[in-house]
Amino acid sequence: MKIKLPPFLKSYGFSIILIISILIGAFLGVIYKKDAVIFKPFGDIFLNLLFTVIIPLVFFSISSAVAGMADIRRLGKIIAAMIFVFVITGLIASSVMVVGVQLYPPAAGVRIDLGSAVNIEQFKTSEQIVKAFTVSDFPDILSKKNMLALIIFSVLIGLATSVIGEKGKAFSNFLSSASNVMMKLISFIMYYAPIGLCAYFAYLVGVFGPELLGAYVRVMILYYPTAILYFFIAFTIYVFIAAKAKGVSRFWRNIIPPALTAFATGSSMATIPVNLEAANKTGVPQDISEFVIPVGATMHMEGSCLAAILKIAFLFGIFNMNFSGVETIATAIGIGLLVGVVVSGIPGGGTIGEVLIITLYGFPLESFPIITMIGTLVDAPATMVNAIGDNVSSMLVARILGGKDWMKTDGDFK
Repeated sequence: MKIKLPPFLKSYGFSIILIISILIGAFLGVIYKKDAVIFKPFGDIFLNLLFTVIIPLVFFSISSAVAGMADIRRLGKIIAAMIFVFVITGLIASSVMVVGVQLYPPAAGVRIDLGSAVNIEQFKTSEQIVKAFTVSDFPDILSKKNMLALIIFSVLIGLATSVIGEKGKAFSNFLSSASNVMMKLISFIMYYAPIGLCAYFAYLVGVFGPELLGAYVRVMILYYPTAILYFFIAFTIYVFIAAKAKGVSRFWRNIIPPALTAFATGSSMATIPVNLEAANKTGVPQDISEFVIPVGATMHMEGSCLAAILKIAFLFGIFNMNFSGVETIATAIGIGLLVGVVVSGIPGGGTIGEVLIITLYGFPLESFPIITMIGTLVDAPATMVNAIGDNVSSMLVARILGGKDWMKTDGDFK
């Protein structure tokens, strides 16, 4: 006899299990401290399973979505709407943190020994662009290190399949079938999520807890509440704009598993599979979600926009510079957008973004490890905002292309 669960448990039961598992992991980390490293292999199994499925999932989901488009012009509309959403949400995120650092200066009273200079490798923009969008050999594209190149390759495969029409029908069906298989595989992997996240969180809290809690307290006091408030308030507003109250209900019913996965693993890419599953359950058309979410995981980082402004304000405070004035703040917002939306898509984008902050403002190279540490401290909530921002963006793109009633059409709009 099939057990009928109450509506609340049916909607949030798995999310509650994940939350409990993470709390148990944190408790184990506090108890075992440095010895909590023994739990890491169990967490690594979960991460490895997710990372292993990312490449085929991204390839089949994007290529099948593009191949299934009867009107190729729709792909252009999706890309245009996606870029618009990415830029607007990145600007808003950067502006939010500007307000935060004005109300609570992160470097007030902070004294940090800069130590010796560090050597930062020079990079050529042209070479980084080539590496971001292409690879020199086919096996190289089958790596999560080359996600943008894989995404472009997947789009081209989908376009080629669609353009040749009836001759590509069999291949198009294969791509669609493989995409469905990958999504089912994700559901299997998620059965292990409670154990994997519990183990990984125990490791993080036990091994890194003392260092994380003992440094840059003001940075964490500012960033964590700001990121959490942005997560709940800004995303709810965006979703309401995209799909009214019905969309908000569906969104929060399905978004907790990917949010916790992103928070615990610190990886937007590891969250792609769970994020896609949540978007599908919410009702986002697959040709949108399967394009926007993988692309967003590489070049749409609202959490990184928040962090970039925080890093800039922190350095201004350390070097007794006044972080105010229209020009200063406008420049900071522009750099935040550059770091969170553009540079994030380049291999090593996090480091390059920090180098840009230092060089554009003329800070000494000794300040590089300072903002690198800030990046480490805020990584968990930043990744959560980054990943879930992609899910929200897919809903906004659906709203732009499908009108106010897009969710009622179950993805059949053109």
